[in-house]
Amino acid sequence: MTTVTTKHKALLDRLGIADINPGACTGPEGWIRDPNGTEIESLNPTTGEPIAKVVMATPDTYETVMAHAHETFDTWRRLPAPYRGQIVRDLGDALREHKEPLGDLISLEMGKIRAEGHGEVQEMIDICDFAVGLSRQLYGLTMNSERPQHRMYEQWHPLGVVGIITAFNFPMAVWAWNTAIAAVCGDPVLWKPSTDTPLTAIAVQNVANQVMSKHGLSGIFTLAVGSGSGVGETMLHDPRAALVSFTGSTPVGRHVSEAVAKRFGSTILELGGNNAIIVCEDADLDMATRAILFGAVGTAGQRCTSTRRVIVQKSIADELCQRLVKAYQQVQIGDPLDDKTLMGPLVNASAVEDMFGAIEKIKQQGGTLLTGGKKLVDKGPFFVEPVIARMPAQTAIVEEETFAPILYVLDYDTLEDAMAIHNGVPQGLSSAIFTDSMRTAEAFLSAAGSDCGIANVNIGTSGAEIGGAFGGEKETGGGRESGSDAWKGYMRRQTNTINWSKELPLAQGIEFG
Repeated sequence: MTTVTTKHKALLDRLGIADINPGACTGPEGWIRDPNGTEIESLNPTTGEPIAKVVMATPDTYETVMAHAHETFDTWRRLPAPYRGQIVRDLGDALREHKEPLGDLISLEMGKIRAEGHGEVQEMIDICDFAVGLSRQLYGLTMNSERPQHRMYEQWHPLGVVGIITAFNFPMAVWAWNTAIAAVCGDPVLWKPSTDTPLTAIAVQNVANQVMSKHGLSGIFTLAVGSGSGVGETMLHDPRAALVSFTGSTPVGRHVSEAVAKRFGSTILELGGNNAIIVCEDADLDMATRAILFGAVGTAGQRCTSTRRVIVQKSIADELCQRLVKAYQQVQIGDPLDDKTLMGPLVNASAVEDMFGAIEKIKQQGGTLLTGGKKLVDKGPFFVEPVIARMPAQTAIVEEETFAPILYVLDYDTLEDAMAIHNGVPQGLSSAIFTDSMRTAEAFLSAAGSDCGIANVNIGTSGAEIGGAFGGEKETGGGRESGSDAWKGYMRRQTNTINWSKELPLAQGIEFG
């Protein structure tokens, strides 16, 4: 195995990750090393060096894994939901036991700082707790029938195998959001993770295998590490994947939506974000500065909820910019496994290229860099300075999502102007406003205010809790995951009417014969 230090090798050994890892699994004792699979190397973005190799699954291996999951569905859906909840409870406990090494692996393979890596595992634990309670609900409504001595109600049934396609930036948590809910709903899952972060997926599968083995189960949690054109595309066209939950870019998400809809499958789409914070004249600038800093710099700007735009009232724009520049200059950039680090590297060379392509467009479109914009090659190949760019208007580049630590600052005169700027982008994920005015806050949250799926007052755009439904509108896809009643997306609704009379009346008073 090629590892950077002995410490990293010990980490991988704790999680059961060998030199060359099979990229597909049907459950305990079910690892499959595809003889025709291509080897990929997982890279450490801090150094650009390889960590370990993974043998990707081909469509043939995908077929083996999907067939097993689909067969499992028939028995899993018959088990009482509270029993399914017990399995998810045990998964949460197993994640607690492995929280430290799993969190460190996220930092090693993806590059987010250690606090965020551990926070991501905590999200997995939290959603398991949420789902356990949910397993004793999954409620339907009872309605009054217009016909005498009839009872009408609805119930929810398991949907089928859920295909989960995740992105590199949350290599574990998004799987857990979907998996914990799907499992208590009676759906097995088949996971296709990002090929940028395959080791995290294999480590999580190892944990899930321990839980399934304890209960004599298999096929509830399954894995197929593979390319988008191979495994991903096969899943999209597979009618056994009753639901495909996709997290990624808007262009790819559009293709996912079209392919799955063509076969009348269901989708949950978590796509692009271009999240803004409006800062009003009466805002607490200390709070606003801290929220903007974490939102824009956290995870090196590689969150779907990262703060991309700050829309600030003209009278305080200069002061806020000065505060932000000062705060940015204090950000410790370096090895994400060092507890003093506040920002790690971008995930790969393509991400660096995209960032500097965006910086060129900023300059061409009249923007001014207030701070940042350099490559930090002395730290590693994928390290960059975070950027603050003051923009004359919401130009084409500002309306795009660049997955990098670039923050655009725009001025506004009136709240109406601010809302027009805020809503004037194709994406609609997360949003926030900083104000001490109740009227302004309520206007922002009203039907005529923020058009995003998430709207916050006096907190930033990132850091959503699992208790609320997560997702956005417009080109963000319209999907919802995690809390509230997002569980309904993983089930099928059935309306039932029971006639306990000795007559056969028809609805709407129709008489026949």
